[in-house]
Amino acid sequence: MNERMREILSWYASENPGVRTNLARMLNHGRLGGTGKMVILPVDQGFEHGPARSFAPNPAGYDPRYHLQLAIEAGCNAYAAPLGFLEAGVSEYAGEIPLILKCNNHDLLYDERDPISAVTSGVEDALRLGCVAIGYTIYPASGARNRMYEDLREITLEAKRKGLAVVVWSYPRGSGISKDGELAIDIVAYGAQIAAQLGAHIIKVKPPTQHLELAAAKAVYEKQKIDISTPAARIRHVVQSAFNGRRIVVFSGGEAKDLDGVFAEVRAVRDGGANGSIIGRNTFQRPKDEALDMLSKIIKIYQGKD
Repeated sequence: MNERMREILSWYASENPGVRTNLARMLNHGRLGGTGKMVILPVDQGFEHGPARSFAPNPAGYDPRYHLQLAIEAGCNAYAAPLGFLEAGVSEYAGEIPLILKCNNHDLLYDERDPISAVTSGVEDALRLGCVAIGYTIYPASGARNRMYEDLREITLEAKRKGLAVVVWSYPRGSGISKDGELAIDIVAYGAQIAAQLGAHIIKVKPPTQHLELAAAKAVYEKQKIDISTPAARIRHVVQSAFNGRRIVVFSGGEAKDLDGVFAEVRAVRDGGANGSIIGRNTFQRPKDEALDMLSKIIKIYQGKD
């Protein structure tokens, strides 16, 4: 194990050997293994957005096995999915890539201003499927946020006790903020801090905009002259907000975009000092050869080769 890996694992000195071993398994796997950078393929969109919206652009994606193959062939650090997708494909690829079980999910079949995800699986499922971590989404700014924080606390306690790492998707949304506020720099940074305070080992957030949502926060950003002028500067501030960079922070790919947009965003994540990308629709909605080429270039960006 190299010094960079030892440094990252030292951030989690309070955790048991099982948790730290599973973090190391992700960090040391794939083409970015040992660099401290990560590219994770998440495929929870079938539940979150519906099958046609998620998989019709590339019908091969209706098959759960396709995504495991894609993550393995691309050399990703890990693959994340809900219970059903993992159960339907894991037996053919057991041991070939670290797995993250997404333990809560939210559908779009009910229009709600304050979202809350349902708990759809648990730690026992993760252990049965050979996962290294569990994943959980919280919606800071939702009226149901406290329920989600409390549920996350319970599943985190069990996961850590049994040696699993915890990955938190922190996506602020709900009646507490505006639509623009969901990506505002002060709100995204706050979401990262909340996830860290709730015990996350790996924090997934969205790349923030320059917008400042909260008046009280805006006054501080202006008084302290916090640099949010460029995408990389905003990434750096989010990483700082996650215990001054002592938690692994990865950024989502978000809505499908053109390749130039994807690569520009990845470079900002790299230059801002974050640990990598967890990118789904922007990869699996493309034909497989295009997705592999794209993931290869993303990995090269994190390797400093592009």
